[in-house]
Amino acid sequence: MNLLYKVSQNIMKISFEAFFRGEVSGVENLPLQGGFIIACNHESLLDPPIVGCNIPQEVAFFARKTLWKPGFPSWWLDGVGTIPVDRDGGADVTAIKRVIQSLRSGKAVILFPEGTRSKDGKLQSAKPGVGMMACKMQVPVIPTRIFGSFDALGKDSSIKLGTRVGLRFGPALLPAAFDNPNDGKLRYPNAAERIMASIADLKLPKERVI
Repeated sequence: MNLLYKVSQNIMKISFEAFFRGEVSGVENLPLQGGFIIACNHESLLDPPIVGCNIPQEVAFFARKTLWKPGFPSWWLDGVGTIPVDRDGGADVTAIKRVIQSLRSGKAVILFPEGTRSKDGKLQSAKPGVGMMACKMQVPVIPTRIFGSFDALGKDSSIKLGTRVGLRFGPALLPAAFDNPNDGKLRYPNAAERIMASIADLKLPKERVI
C-alpha cells in the first residue's frame, strides 16, 4: 500500500467514524490475500470512500475521466490508483484492462452492479457488467451493502452530517456460486443477478450499545 493511499484511507476512516456514526460488520469475510471484487449497492457519492476506507487492503476505484483536472485532482487520483472511466463512449476497454491488472496484482476492486446511483435509495436491477468481470476473472466476490448513504447524500441533495451510515460485508461468493457456463448468452446477466440477490439479503448491522 503506497503512502498517499494509506494517508487518504486513514483520513476517510476518521471522517466516516466522526460524521456518519455507522456500524461496520463482516470485515472478517474479506480475503487476506489475492484479488477480489467488492460488489456493492450504490446510494450516493459517499459509497466509494466509505467502502474503501473500511477495507484493509488497497482498493482500486473508478471515477469519470472528467475529474482529471490539472493540478491536485489529477495528482491525487493517479496517486491512489483510481481507474478513469469514459462513461459516454460505450465499453471502456482501457478501464476493463486496468480492472484485470488490479485484480491480478492482488488488489480489491469495487464494482457497483446497479451501474448508477439509486434515485430513491432502493436497490436497482443489476447490469451484466459485474457478472462479466466476475466470470472472466474467476475471483471471489464479496457482496456488500451500504445503508443510509442516500439519506446522507442522495442525488440532488446536500450532505447531512450525523446521518447513520451502516456497512456490511457478506460471506465471499466463490465462482461456483454465481457462474454457470451452461447459461449460454445469459451467463453474465444471470451471474449479476445472483450477486445482486446476495447483496439484497444483507441486513443492517446492529448499533453498538455503549
